[in-house]
Amino acid sequence: MPQYLLSVVTPSEGGEPPTPDELTAIMARVDTLQTRMRESGQWVFSGGLAAPSTATVLRPSGDDVLMTDGPFAEGREYLGGFTVVDCPDLDAALDWARETTRAIGLPIEVRPFVW
Repeated sequence: MPQYLLSVVTPSEGGEPPTPDELTAIMARVDTLQTRMRESGQWVFSGGLAAPSTATVLRPSGDDVLMTDGPFAEGREYLGGFTVVDCPDLDAALDWARETTRAIGLPIEVRPFVW
């Protein structure tokens, strides 16, 4: 079956982060959703990511590789987390993305893996 990346699109500025109580509720919804994904046999892997400021970027430079701190690109949004699902088709992946959007309240980008 094809695999799809469900990317959590997180705003880097503007808007308030969730309160501890709101975050607890969000994580409970995410846990319930991921349990359903596992039970369906379509969940592969999920993970949350630290802030972009924790990133290290490596770039080729001739025969060398340069290393710099910080995100690859500055932007108004960043990848905050992701889930990989193994679905029969794009429609099934979009259904999981729809539920993920409802669970966390953030946009989800869906992209197929290319093998």
